[in-house]
Amino acid sequence: MLQARSDPRGGRLVGAAFHPHNHETMNFSSRLFDRIRIGPSEAEEVVEADARLCDHPGCTKAGEFRAPMGRGKEGKFFQFCLEHVKAYNATYNYFAGMNDEALAAYAKQEEIGHRPTWKLGVNASAARMAQRGREAGGPEMEDAFNLFRGRAGREQERAEPRVGVLAKKALETLDLDENADRVAIKARYKELVKRFHPDANGGDRSREGRLQEILKAYQTLKSNGLA
Repeated sequence: MLQARSDPRGGRLVGAAFHPHNHETMNFSSRLFDRIRIGPSEAEEVVEADARLCDHPGCTKAGEFRAPMGRGKEGKFFQFCLEHVKAYNATYNYFAGMNDEALAAYAKQEEIGHRPTWKLGVNASAARMAQRGREAGGPEMEDAFNLFRGRAGREQERAEPRVGVLAKKALETLDLDENADRVAIKARYKELVKRFHPDANGGDRSREGRLQEILKAYQTLKSNGLA
């Protein structure tokens, strides 16, 4: 059974190996539940407090390289191993999903260092003017920054994806779709851990690969604020 004990070398939690002759059952409601790690050998490895695994689902290598999470999450980063940071950087595109008008507006803001300027949105007559133009069927005013809070701006916001590529893959690993909320994610995570953990399979460790994928996917969702 997986048990937690203190390690005198650094106060870390150590997972003891499963003993087939120990008939005690695992307490899945313990606070240590989210910290389960399955090592490659019979004895569980110590998880270093300052170590972080690669954020790519299913990867157990050290996440030594940072990569930006993307537009809307500036200042936040994933941690990848060398292989996966190369793959991520090869497909990363900050401007993905932006139309020509939004790109042009971004370029204009780049020229002034993205400093805030006076906002037309505070002028109610400007909003009414834009609305009258739409209702009259005339040329619609471009509003890349939603200064007029028009219908097109709201529809564009709704069309943006809720989760990124890695989070979507992590949800798929847990057999969930993009609409799953925090409660559903945690419930499915616990369900799958109970199903594939050696303690629930008479000590059979043949499903550890699948369990590692589940644990990694859940950590990815937590790092994205979804769990």
